[in-house]
Amino acid sequence: MLSGIQPTGELHIGNWLGAVRTWVAQIEADVEDTLFCIVDAHAITVPYEPADLQARIEGFALDLVACGLDPEKTTLFVQSDVREHTELAWYLASVTPYGDLGRMTQFKEKGEGKDFVSTALFTYPVLMSADILLYKATVVPVGDDQVQHLELARETARRFAHRFGPVFPEPQPRLSSAPRIMGIDGDGKMSKSKGNAISLFEDKDAFWNKLRGAFTDPQRLKKSDPGRPEVCNIYTMHKALTPSDKHAEIRDNCTGAKWGCVDCKKLLFESFERELVPLRTKREALSAGKLREALGDGASKARKIAAETMREVRDVMGLGSRAAGL
Repeated sequence: MLSGIQPTGELHIGNWLGAVRTWVAQIEADVEDTLFCIVDAHAITVPYEPADLQARIEGFALDLVACGLDPEKTTLFVQSDVREHTELAWYLASVTPYGDLGRMTQFKEKGEGKDFVSTALFTYPVLMSADILLYKATVVPVGDDQVQHLELARETARRFAHRFGPVFPEPQPRLSSAPRIMGIDGDGKMSKSKGNAISLFEDKDAFWNKLRGAFTDPQRLKKSDPGRPEVCNIYTMHKALTPSDKHAEIRDNCTGAKWGCVDCKKLLFESFERELVPLRTKREALSAGKLREALGDGASKARKIAAETMREVRDVMGLGSRAAGL
């Protein structure tokens, strides 16, 4: 199983509820070998500051380990530490039609209205295909917004096999049952770049102030108005976090206008605190030096797998000098 996440900022509650908790549970179940990649090469498809990116990579790694991604149980590494990712992406680009990339919805969304749109943003899905196929991953956990990219990876594996012979298995999606957490402003998915996220390890008071002001049901203007839990992001988070025996009570108090939105948010804040206090304590105790060692060990493990795959790829594609011994 392979998973990855961009170091676009601090880990936020949408990342945690929507993906990271599920990944940790799968690692703890010890059902299969897992690789977890901080995909920093994907983060440079838009303008960025190099010093900020380096800090985000390290901060993201600390956040992930604090959340339970144990480097002793999974191969945790940084994408650009394994150069074969970008090498394979170039080779896969030779079997990827231009038109397929033009139909990618995320490119249209991220490029819309921008003064500068990089070629890297356009070819981002090819690099994602390389991330997956490089390790011959058979299972990839995905949310609904990544299904299109995974299907491209599957199609790329088929095209490569047709042109050069079978090298890559077709990766199967493991569709996440975790909720898609919307931004606190109600404008699409929670995202640090949009400024509508709550950082997972945010100061307690700052966390509450953001949660208290979060967008809810737009039709509920007064406390006496009945709420609609099915359209409310706060209730979505309750279902993911608050004990299930409380869900009916929350729903009834909302639809019956017995609680205001702030009452519902207070209970959600308590649920977050119950889960996050131990994670904050763990993060404070983590050593950045030891984490760098763990990332180095993870990269070494990943490189061994990647090097073997690339030898096979170069061989079937007729690339390189056999004298090079690569």
